[in-house]
Amino acid sequence: MMRRTSTQADSEPVWFKSSYSSNGNEGDCVEVATAPDAVHVRDSKNAQGSRLAFTSDSWTRFVPYAAGR
Repeated sequence: MMRRTSTQADSEPVWFKSSYSSNGNEGDCVEVATAPDAVHVRDSKNAQGSRLAFTSDSWTRFVPYAAGR
């Protein structure tokens, strides 16, 4: 299940986080935003901090790998 984070400006990517990723602490999560050329990942506790960007192909291969861990 995915849910949208707080309200964002139109120029900002729309960030989502899994409702399954929290261990009871709402801030304990990563967030994901998709764009036409990349998938962006950030730490929800530090939304203004560093972000990772993956190509769509790399993300498609990464998700099943991470789910199996």
